[in-house]
Amino acid sequence: MNTKLRTWRPWLGLAVRLGLAVVWLWAGWSKVGDLAASGRAVNAYQVLPYDVAMVVGAALPFVELALGLLLLLGLATRLAAGVSAALLLVFIAGIVSAWSRGLAIDCGCFGVGGELPAGESPSYLPEILRDIGFLALAGFLLIWPRTAVSADGALTGEPVEDDNE
Repeated sequence: MNTKLRTWRPWLGLAVRLGLAVVWLWAGWSKVGDLAASGRAVNAYQVLPYDVAMVVGAALPFVELALGLLLLLGLATRLAAGVSAALLLVFIAGIVSAWSRGLAIDCGCFGVGGELPAGESPSYLPEILRDIGFLALAGFLLIWPRTAVSADGALTGEPVEDDNE
């Protein structure tokens, strides 16, 4: 592997990890204050039964906050990236599903979502593209989970440069 890339990859990984951490912390924090609204946002997708959607909506902010904290600390980074990738794929599929069925909803990704008021149009394509970008960040961390300044590195004591050579 190119020595220059090996030198910069841990620092790029740190930026990717912290960026994805901020996304999850922001998403979770914006919903945790009103779990019922989060449940209604999940229900607006019309994919799950109402009671299940309410439980998923109430649990989702805590999952997002946990992912954000793990990524912020650099602890269990590959696991957090894998769960992030899976969750983002579910989010993308949900948005595509809502779009293809002609639903007019706000994704609820960073706050209260649900059905849009009459006359408002959803912004599905930018939401999908944004989530694909976040998915790329998660993919980077799945391939190169060892980053600079991480709990994973401190716990193992292994040099980060030897990761996946």
